[in-house]
Amino acid sequence: MERKLLNSPQHSDENTDSVIAEMFLNNALLEFKREKIREEIDQTLLDRNKELFLKLTEQLKKIS
Repeated sequence: MERKLLNSPQHSDENTDSVIAEMFLNNALLEFKREKIREEIDQTLLDRNKELFLKLTEQLKKIS
């Protein structure tokens, strides 16, 4: 039977940190993409480009 000391480093902690870091980065990237699409949508409204507006709003719905 394997014994683990209370304060010794655990491999699962490294895996947990890695997973948390990956989740954080994925969330940051997703938020960046959302913001870029929102900015493009704002520009399509100024340009009165209905076709591109509809396309971008669909993209935003898919990632939200």
